[in-house]
Amino acid sequence: AYNIHVNGVLHCRVRYSQLLGLHEQLRKEYGANVVPAFPPKKIFTLTPAEVEQRREQLEKYMQAVRQDPMLGGSETFNSFLRKAQQVRVGPGLRPSGCTEGPGCQSCFSLQETQQIPTEEVVLEVLLSNGQKVKVTILTSDQTEDVLEAVASKLDLPDDLVGYFSLFLVRETKDGAFSFVRKLQEFELPYVSVTSLHNPEFRIILRKSYWDSAYDDDVMEHRVGLNLLYAQTVSDIEHGWIVVNKEQHRQLKSLQEKVSKKEFIRLAQTLKYYGYLKFDPCITDFPEKGCHVVVSAGNNELNFQVRLPNEQIKEGSFKVTRMRCWRVTSSVPMSNGPSGSSPGKSEVKLELAFEYLMSKDRLQWVTITSPQAIMLSICLQSMVDELMVKKSGGSIRKMFRRRVNGGLRRSDSQQAVKSPPLLDSPDTSREPMAKLSSKLTSVSLRGISHSSSANDVGANDFHGNYAFEGIGDEDL
Repeated sequence: AYNIHVNGVLHCRVRYSQLLGLHEQLRKEYGANVVPAFPPKKIFTLTPAEVEQRREQLEKYMQAVRQDPMLGGSETFNSFLRKAQQVRVGPGLRPSGCTEGPGCQSCFSLQETQQIPTEEVVLEVLLSNGQKVKVTILTSDQTEDVLEAVASKLDLPDDLVGYFSLFLVRETKDGAFSFVRKLQEFELPYVSVTSLHNPEFRIILRKSYWDSAYDDDVMEHRVGLNLLYAQTVSDIEHGWIVVNKEQHRQLKSLQEKVSKKEFIRLAQTLKYYGYLKFDPCITDFPEKGCHVVVSAGNNELNFQVRLPNEQIKEGSFKVTRMRCWRVTSSVPMSNGPSGSSPGKSEVKLELAFEYLMSKDRLQWVTITSPQAIMLSICLQSMVDELMVKKSGGSIRKMFRRRVNGGLRRSDSQQAVKSPPLLDSPDTSREPMAKLSSKLTSVSLRGISHSSSANDVGANDFHGNYAFEGIGDEDL
């Protein structure tokens, strides 16, 4: 069996035969010339080297399918991942005489799986102001089903639902939330959050676009305005938006007057409005080993770099000047006992992007961070938005209601409450945020090994189509 990780998080376990069945179904629906090549069957027992080779081939196959707009967005592929997630690994069945714990690697193949029954449950979804929205769903309901249930409970119009998404978050000790990832369309939110067996993990509703111009659409409706207002207040309190004393006084005055639109309009003029702030990490720019705080927003990655001489410098890398990027990882061999989990806390993730520093000079910049995958997905979602805007399109869309029956839920509507008055800014707080958006990084049995951006094939990179449209005036 293979562990399939989505955005670095274990999603499900599948066998080669199941993946082969998926491949054959995709070939039947889309043709052999569209679907990537699948690792062939072997007559004889695989050697350890061949097992690892097959894992790498399967991983590349899954990534290629996921990144193809037609195949990755197909119901066949998403249904496969949803159904696989409903099967969870049960307790280990250790052979007689085994003294290792449930993590014993030699007993891995003897672990049993159990089917999660489809039944009605109550799921609690948080809003940015801490308010809880309880919806009655089925354990087998996918992300769009749950999002529809939450929107219905809040009385959010169908044409505004596409501006919001469900995110998996982890509650920190100070009561703030650390964003882990965006829930994908093929996920079962109830299974995703309960399988972690940790009450710190929650699901939260939050806007999922970058361009603040879309705020106008959201503010057209009372519920959309309240949701955006609550999120803006939360971002200010967490220190994501920089506010000086005079601006804080003005914001508090507008809040006391319940002037929500004016409050948001003022916030839009502030530094880092609409940005997501990541954990402190390491970069090789402007020199190797610099400590940096990265924020994503406004079609850029913002760097606040602490140089070796303790000097702080700030700069930004525009997504339109990134030719491509990739996430790499290294997993050191474990020197611990056989029952230990190799690489559990030692995996080093890096996001490397090739940047147009000047008209004729490209340079690689590397960020070493456990959140490298989330950073990559932020970049991809920014490019997606830029391409939609360039083509004259809009992210406004009617939310797709499922054809086969509605969800069982209460008919009562739940209003979005206003958050309390702003507290004074606390500059000592170091908030963190994690976000996963459209592009999904899929891996099997962990994250693939790779050494550097210079020795991998071109197919392993995420190309940036926004890069092709820039002109000399952008430099």
